[in-house]
Amino acid sequence: MPLSNTPVSSVLIIDDHPLFRKGVSQLIAMSEHLHLVGEASGGEEGLELARTLDPDLILLDLHMKGMSGLDTLRTLRDADLNARVLILTVSDAADDLVAAIRAGADGYLLKDMEPEELLDSIEQAQRGQVMISERLNGLLARALRDEAQAEERSLAPLTDREKDILGCLAAGLSNKLIARELDIAEGTVKVHIKNLLKKLRFRSRLEAAVWAIEQNALRRPPNGR
Repeated sequence: MPLSNTPVSSVLIIDDHPLFRKGVSQLIAMSEHLHLVGEASGGEEGLELARTLDPDLILLDLHMKGMSGLDTLRTLRDADLNARVLILTVSDAADDLVAAIRAGADGYLLKDMEPEELLDSIEQAQRGQVMISERLNGLLARALRDEAQAEERSLAPLTDREKDILGCLAAGLSNKLIARELDIAEGTVKVHIKNLLKKLRFRSRLEAAVWAIEQNALRRPPNGR
């Protein structure tokens, strides 16, 4: 049993492969930090459960019969749910990776990871870290770097506060943790993120985070100072 002061995160799995769902559910049962609250075999069922259960973390397959994982992800984001969404897929294609990140995924993991490594990555995602399978990191960074050079992006248009928040994004912090770090309201964090994404011409916070790491643009004042 987890210690009383250890947060336990609720998890929803959306995947159309029953055996994979079973395997992941068994992994989650081994963790004292995670609690499985629901399983769905498709996007529409998953959306209904997500709205009903309001989980902390959603594990989402990318290629499913019927409603695709990408369409499910976009609908989840449009619904403004607070859940972090972690893609679990067999696809290591650059187009799929970039599309998922731009649609608002908080991470992208491959299903062929070792079970222990997969569980560790899910737990780190639950703690707010940005998780991308190691062999895909360079691929994503390269795609964003090439695009950034073409777009001539820079930090110049950002305010100091937006730079603070960009650094927090690069460190993998959730909105709640950024608000605590900078001693501002969570709603204010959301407004700043929206503004910095618009200025940098990114469509997702994870794109901005990866770009910031590439630029070494980490600016995180301790305790909001």
